[in-house]
Amino acid sequence: MIRSCFARCVTGVLAIAIGVLSQVSGGRADELPLGERLQPVARGTGLRMEGYFVWCGSVIKVGETYHMFASRWPVETKFPDGYRTHSEIVRATANRPGGPYTFQEVVISARRGAWDGGMVHNPAIYRVGETFVLFHNASKQGSRYRQIGAASAPSVTGPWTRSDRPLDLGVASDANNPAAWFEPDGSVKLIWRDKDLRVYISTADSFRGPYRVANDNVWPKGKIEDFFLLKDRGRYYLICEDAGASITGHTKWGACLTSADGIHDWQPCSPATAYDHEIRWEDGSQLHAVRRERPWLLLEDGRATWLFTAVYDGQATWNQPMPLRPAWTLQP
Repeated sequence: MIRSCFARCVTGVLAIAIGVLSQVSGGRADELPLGERLQPVARGTGLRMEGYFVWCGSVIKVGETYHMFASRWPVETKFPDGYRTHSEIVRATANRPGGPYTFQEVVISARRGAWDGGMVHNPAIYRVGETFVLFHNASKQGSRYRQIGAASAPSVTGPWTRSDRPLDLGVASDANNPAAWFEPDGSVKLIWRDKDLRVYISTADSFRGPYRVANDNVWPKGKIEDFFLLKDRGRYYLICEDAGASITGHTKWGACLTSADGIHDWQPCSPATAYDHEIRWEDGSQLHAVRRERPWLLLEDGRATWLFTAVYDGQATWNQPMPLRPAWTLQP
């Protein structure tokens, strides 16, 4: 009788514990929240460029090399507004995910007289079959009206075929912060926001479009931006900046939302915080970032292994990676 009661009690406790873990990890008892995976990192990692502000940071592994696509603009044009007139997209490489990354080339710069003749910004790199796709935003010279384009190439090193015109996203609007998730058939969900931080999801059969608006107000409860979209175990997850503190309770912290279909009914993960403004170094010290934005997860071999964010310490900017341990293993 005592043993039977004990067994029932233990079973009950385990059931409660599993339920709690499931809630804590956004519905997955076998996974930890993103924020609990972040580990200290060595100083001097990531990408810095003398004479430039570095922002964004989108990383992909090809062979044994890690390629970071980032935005940069000259420091004399000031932060952050200089990007509006001088931003260009560069590629840097490293032989390990944390770097440090070494500049290789300017990938996309403004084309005078074209729709992207003022600046290009916000790179987001993907591999779709044998094609590399680089989403970005851009504006005409002298305009603050941003639109989204997609360049493509047979290799991560190019040559890049650029958009003759911006993508038709299904609605005419200032468009910024593109992030995508590609399904196995090549169809795509593209999340983006307008100048008022209203968030849209547009879908298409391929990255070239045409796109249809599937959701024209993803998070009506507040303001979010700077997106990374991924899928795990049949659910979609959105890592973003909580611009209005409506998800995490903290302005501009990283937040996590989840949806069953990747389009509708987005809800906060539990816990909702993906990262804060603290960068922890391996020597035991830490940096409190004035701004920490543009989250990107490195996906390799079916796992999210590093979190990259753009960091501003009040004087300089750079892209800072932090390792995830354990890695976030993704399943269909």
